[in-house]
Amino acid sequence: MPLSSEALSQGAQLLAAGRAQSPTHIGHLPAECAPQNLDEAMQLQEALNCMLSERGFGNIVGTKIGCTTKVMQEFLGMTHPCSGAIFESTVQYGAGEVDFDSFLHVGIECEIAVTLSHTIRADAAPHTIETVSPAVGTVHAAVEIVDDRYVDFASRVPDWRTWVADDFFGAGVVLGPGVADWRSLDLASVRGVMQINGQKVGAGEGRDIINGHPLEALVWLANQQAQRGLDLPAGWIVMLGSVVQTKWANKGDLFEVQLEGLGSASVQF
Repeated sequence: MPLSSEALSQGAQLLAAGRAQSPTHIGHLPAECAPQNLDEAMQLQEALNCMLSERGFGNIVGTKIGCTTKVMQEFLGMTHPCSGAIFESTVQYGAGEVDFDSFLHVGIECEIAVTLSHTIRADAAPHTIETVSPAVGTVHAAVEIVDDRYVDFASRVPDWRTWVADDFFGAGVVLGPGVADWRSLDLASVRGVMQINGQKVGAGEGRDIINGHPLEALVWLANQQAQRGLDLPAGWIVMLGSVVQTKWANKGDLFEVQLEGLGSASVQF
């Protein structure tokens, strides 16, 4: 049975507190508004995102996909990918800058992102790499900013269903320059490296993303959206997942990610 409108409003209010000007940690939601499955989690996510848009986060301009690599699934105890919204106000380009004190426990991920040049239609599902690739306009090196807004995520307080409802740790993105000639690259072999203050802290490859290719994450998202009757529109940003385990930031840190053939992106705290 779907969550009631009252439960959705209550749950969204509690989750929005994690992104207030003075944010507070999110614990287990009350039973009456806690999502019990993925469908309810996505229902609550939609209610939260409407609330955040009205509170100044702006329009939703893309989707982040989390847990698309084995390293991230092991890190979070997940067995499948999840998705969350990217808000217009949280997108930066090239060299980003954010206020460390505006987050509860902020971290960085090293990602491959795409911007769509054409709509991926729900009525064309089921999708494959062959059907989604023509819609990809540019590919980017990207930083995802994540915020651990939870009482104790390592102990699953709350659990993954609430993480999904809360846009799965999402807090912002920094996109490097778009590469239009991406088809000349072997995206599965692209190597990503993350540095903190000039020191290498992790590396991975595009093949680490689900089913051995970054665009398989886009396939997964397109098919998930199609099940809900939703297109992925032209201009949409999609973060395909991190090839390096999340690294947590300290105030003053400079993070940079570099991906072979795709360039770099950075963020200063």
